[in-house]
Amino acid sequence: MCQKAIYPGTFDPVTYGHIDVIERALKIFPELIVAVADNAQKKPLFSVSERVKMLKSATKQFDGVKVTSFKGLAVNFARENKIKVIIRGLRMLSDFEYEFQMALTNRKIAPDLETIFLMPSESYSYISSKLLKEAGSLGADLSSFLPADIEDRLKIRLGK
Repeated sequence: MCQKAIYPGTFDPVTYGHIDVIERALKIFPELIVAVADNAQKKPLFSVSERVKMLKSATKQFDGVKVTSFKGLAVNFARENKIKVIIRGLRMLSDFEYEFQMALTNRKIAPDLETIFLMPSESYSYISSKLLKEAGSLGADLSSFLPADIEDRLKIRLGK
């Protein structure tokens, strides 16, 4: 049985929805590598090292979580770490098409890997980092969506 999985993503910033997916994945896999993508094309608000630090803070209560970063394809990162399962979170139906295309592409590139989709709790299913950055830039209270230290970092970065 597979003991490890990776949960790759941008996590810009990490939300309660991400944390919920991490917690769900840990019910299936005793070891989970949360892998922060170093992808400048996405124009993240926070640097890779900042996102890694935020994720470490947000997941410190969980045993079995390792937070790191990677460049390039998630499938290559998985293979380099001898991991056979990629976790992806699905919030809404709108995520499905993109995630399905990515999973099928990954399967073609790396047929030895599997993708498992996990849904966050309904109370987090509509949360996206992009939406929270936009709402935060307009002064919204984000305490229902982000851990307090991450909300503080986001407000500072947004100049709020």
